[in-house]
Amino acid sequence: MVNRQTKRMMERRQGGVDTGAAATAARRQASARSAGVEKRSTIKGYFSEVRSELRKVIWPKRAQVVNYSTVVFFTLVILVVVIFVLNLAFSKAVLFLYK
Repeated sequence: MVNRQTKRMMERRQGGVDTGAAATAARRQASARSAGVEKRSTIKGYFSEVRSELRKVIWPKRAQVVNYSTVVFFTLVILVVVIFVLNLAFSKAVLFLYK
């Protein structure tokens, strides 16, 4: 199994990608330009961007929401019962030790 970094190194060696100081300097300049001065957006622009991003979301269907909620509810009930039983058992054990 090859990790991401090893894959990148292999691609650089095979593709002849420049890995020298010039490439590093170019990357630094590009990141400095992109992280540099950005205009502040207005509140109207912010909400229009939020609205456009929310349109891209794939919302679950009603049946999926009901199914997921049912699974969460029953898992919650099972965990509550397990914790209750463990709490009861430990409290009985501690009371038995101190009698």
